[in-house]
Amino acid sequence: MHEITIGDPMDKENTTELVSVQSRALKLADKNVPQAIKDAGHASAFAYEEFLFGQIRNPNTRRAYESAISRFLAWLKYVDLPLVQVSPRDVGDYLDGLELSIPSKKLHRAALNHFFDFQVQRHAVVLNPVSSVRNERHQVTEGKTAEITVKQAQKLFQNIEDDLVGLRDRAILAVLAYSGTRIGAISRLRRKDLQHEGDQWVISFREKGGKHRKVPVRHDLQKILFGYLDAAGIPEADGKAPLFRTSKGKTGKLSENGMTDNDMQRMFKRRLKKSGLPTTLSPHSFRVATITNLLTQGVPLEDVQNLANHADPRTTRLYDRRRRKVTRNIVERIPIYADIGDSETT
Repeated sequence: MHEITIGDPMDKENTTELVSVQSRALKLADKNVPQAIKDAGHASAFAYEEFLFGQIRNPNTRRAYESAISRFLAWLKYVDLPLVQVSPRDVGDYLDGLELSIPSKKLHRAALNHFFDFQVQRHAVVLNPVSSVRNERHQVTEGKTAEITVKQAQKLFQNIEDDLVGLRDRAILAVLAYSGTRIGAISRLRRKDLQHEGDQWVISFREKGGKHRKVPVRHDLQKILFGYLDAAGIPEADGKAPLFRTSKGKTGKLSENGMTDNDMQRMFKRRLKKSGLPTTLSPHSFRVATITNLLTQGVPLEDVQNLANHADPRTTRLYDRRRRKVTRNIVERIPIYADIGDSETT
């Protein structure tokens, strides 16, 4: 057996390792790590951060998963259950108690399943208690997002002013209408993403899941975009500048900061209210209308799927509102079996 003496290199290594462990403990205490994770030890904390901040690169997904995990950990604290003792029955009871829609519960289960996978990999827990818990059955044949009609869209555009902020808002809505993209991808646009490729202008979008796609700019959208860019003084040379910038209060001027997707959502709601349109509409309503309209015109599903950047054609079909609308003409044709208003009770 090797004896450790004063000045022995092994003694220095052990001392260094001890200091390192103590240092990590202090750092863990200082970090904003949930208490249930701290109680489970360093391996649990490492797995927690590895999953949320190392594995997940999309900030929106990270926020959703972090919220789901935090909610579960708060529940563990409430029922006084250590992380290492969670069983499939506990997970099932937790999910059953969530007053959420089935899709939201599926998101929570997915977040917890990935979370515990990393806990197992780092030997913080022995088994993943979520993997054997099934999702509730949920079948969707049509999305819930309201479709914006052509007349509603025209009314929305007609009520936009011609000042600088109005030019910006019109450009954002026009990109929504003529590209079928999501508001999050529009908020990430930079000046360099509006590119000229020899014979046409294109917009290069960075979509969900790190996907990239280019959409040609039609002539009227080109006019709207460059009308805004010229008024805002955003030249092509300023490639890294946000394409759509926030306004400086009520001054009518724009700042150097880019609009977030939440900024654009709020702008859309203000425009709806001013135009007297239903507040059930959202920026995603343009995406629904674009897909439905193209399919109505007979554009092949594969082409529409490519424009929408869907990996699965079944996702594209969820946006298709053709033949799924129940009209008054249909319900009027239901046979009348009795005069319900004058029926007598027996």
